Amino acid sequence: MEWLSSPETWIALLTLTALEIVLGIDNIIFISIIAGKLPANQQNRGRQVGLMMAMITRILLLFSLAWLARLTAPLFTVFSHEISGRDLILIAGGLFLLGKSTFEIHERLEGEEGHASQKVAASFSGVIIQIMLLDIVFSLDSVITAIGMVNEIAIMVAAVMIAVGIMLFASGPISSFVNDRPTLKILALSFLLLIGFSLVAD
Repeated sequence: MEWLSSPETWIALLTLTALEIVLGIDNIIFISIIAGKLPANQQNRGRQVGLMMAMITRILLLFSLAWLARLTAPLFTVFSHEISGRDLILIAGGLFLLGKSTFEIHERLEGEEGHASQKVAASFSGVIIQIMLLDIVFSLDSVITAIGMVNEIAIMVAAVMIAVGIMLFASGPISSFVNDRPTLKILALSFLLLIGFSLVAD
């Protein structure tokens, strides 16, 4: 437990926490938009459950060090470009994000949001599953980065828990801010569209 008294430990904790928060901004935006399709009385719960499940997912990824290490190993080559398990996950996530963002933008531009919202609102679990799947994609790189920065798993877990705690506090105001401004919501969806494209292109 000597590492607890080391200044480097606390610097690493602060750095990782900041990294998790910065990389989690797009996650909060996505959660806000998806949870916004739930009935008003379920939206806050949807955001909270989504973020808590996201935290559990990230912690499980942290404890899967051997699996994560294998993810970066090349599986096959396409046009002289090595493709790893990580690449496949990011491509799949990017395609999903591209499709989802395009669909959401289309709904808002075509004025069919009300009809679609009723359809999605019937499935609270569907919203949570979408949040969890995308969080795996969003958190994969940050988890791999964390593993490269710190040796102590406890520091990584603590950073994730602190970051999610802050995001839980901030998700409500951010969600209200985004959902109350249609133009900003379109910009947020365009941002997610760009992220999806970058995930596929990367």
